[in-house]
Amino acid sequence: MSYPRTSGEGISINDDMFSQSAYPIRFEWGPEGVDRLAPLSGVVVIVDVLSFCTSVDIAVSKDAMVFPYRYHDQSASAFAQSIHALLADKRGQGFSLSPSSLLSLPSQSRIVLPSPNGSTCTVLAQENGALVIAGCLRNASQVAAFIKRHYAHETISVIACGEQWPNGRLRPALEDFLGAGAILSQLDPWALSVEAQVAAWAFQNAQANLSNIIMQSSSGRELTVKGFTADVLIASECNVSTVIPVLKDGAYVGASL
Repeated sequence: MSYPRTSGEGISINDDMFSQSAYPIRFEWGPEGVDRLAPLSGVVVIVDVLSFCTSVDIAVSKDAMVFPYRYHDQSASAFAQSIHALLADKRGQGFSLSPSSLLSLPSQSRIVLPSPNGSTCTVLAQENGALVIAGCLRNASQVAAFIKRHYAHETISVIACGEQWPNGRLRPALEDFLGAGAILSQLDPWALSVEAQVAAWAFQNAQANLSNIIMQSSSGRELTVKGFTADVLIASECNVSTVIPVLKDGAYVGASL
């Protein structure tokens, strides 16, 4: 049950209005968005374009099992050892969160992919029992087709993970907004919440210049300055993948359309 709360102006606000409950297809941001919508959803699509979900797409295309993990510390190493998996390294050092590094990942690998955004949202969504899918620009059409074929009557929540400011607070990320919109734009327009509609419209208006927009975004420029232009280009490719990464027993694996 949700209880009314009081705004700064003393106005009573029912939390249900923030669940977009009038619509079967919804859109929200970050871990708090997952906490809000996942308990009400049959399917949660996690979108972290730069770079977690793009990296998952690349790895799963190699028939890999990708284990999300929230922390990149000693506990990640222990976890990887416990499940006999590789541990993704820092960017520029072997297999990592860098999508380009995973192009040479051996087939059928098991890899732990720590991420403060995509992995965190994945773990939170999993805890609520929903089917979790890793979506990005590369696999937007496949993810949308999978949902329409198998989950047309479920409540769908698409979560743009965003990035973090230095203080740990959510920084909305343009690339995740567009990645979410790429998926939402291919679902039933009459079922979309207003929030989801606007994400879909944003993608449709940006589609013709998508690569340049993402390259010039804050996240794109950050990676380019660090020498990872190839990652931005890979992540900007739209509808080029046939991969549908679904979370099963704690790992992303490929599903069939």
